[in-house]
Amino acid sequence: MKKKFIDRNKFTIILLVVIITATILVLLFDKSTKAGVPDFEGFNILILLLVGFCAGLLGGWIGTGGCSVMLPVLHFWLGFPAPIAVGTTLFAVIFTAISGGYGHLKQKNLDKRATMWVGGTGIIGVLIGSWLFTFLSNRSLLLGLIIGLVFLWPSIRMIWEGIKGYIKKSGSVKKSSPIKNTTIPGKPVAFSFFGTIVGTFTGIVGLGGGYALVPGFIYLFGAPVYVTMGTSLAVMIPMALVGGLIKLLQGYVFLSAALVLATGTIVGAQIGAATIKKFKPNTLKLIFGIYFLYVAVKFITNYFGVNIW
Repeated sequence: MKKKFIDRNKFTIILLVVIITATILVLLFDKSTKAGVPDFEGFNILILLLVGFCAGLLGGWIGTGGCSVMLPVLHFWLGFPAPIAVGTTLFAVIFTAISGGYGHLKQKNLDKRATMWVGGTGIIGVLIGSWLFTFLSNRSLLLGLIIGLVFLWPSIRMIWEGIKGYIKKSGSVKKSSPIKNTTIPGKPVAFSFFGTIVGTFTGIVGLGGGYALVPGFIYLFGAPVYVTMGTSLAVMIPMALVGGLIKLLQGYVFLSAALVLATGTIVGAQIGAATIKKFKPNTLKLIFGIYFLYVAVKFITNYFGVNIW
């Protein structure tokens, strides 16, 4: 039984060992700090581990990278400046996407063709967005406003889908059979345009892109839901990798915090990917939709000088 578990989760275990080792080394030898970032001590490390785990779990369940959980916690509750929060979360999402994407690949929940086209052209968008980010990094309030506006879309979508799920459940709707189709219909040109747009926003606001990839695949391309989740996470891998490394080189990543977050997300994303078909996400979507709406309003009102709790 133990051997089967290790064989089945070999990739995740190796990735987790690498990240934990890197985290320990950075914590021991990297004493550099970022302006405005709070002291990195035991209690904050535990919080980041928990936040990372929750973000990864959510990512595995609904196909997002978890930035929408990590970014506001870093910025509003731990006091990270907006540019550092953006860079740190995007860097952490590299590992969320790798772990979750691999988990969905094992479950055959992704379309390799769509992943290649959207992910490949998404890199171009990330480069454009990262260039635009350099003009916004010294304008934290404006960057926060953009992040808040971006958060409005996933919050409204998740609230609506959560409510719609309960309406369907209460009606006389027959239970649908499991989806066997594992392809996302679409032409390379459409995939390329979509990937470039999502990648651009990823480079600007540091969100992994799941907030746009999931509804885009479903409503623009007519993708099966479960395939959408896995493909979304797989597409995030190249976009988060390029965007996160650029933010690291630009000095907008607090590496210690990013690696601690990544440690939590790896475990959470793998569990989320493994349990997605057993989970009814209506309640989760509604709860997190309300939370994201709160985050969006908080970012937007903060721009106008109104600080809500």
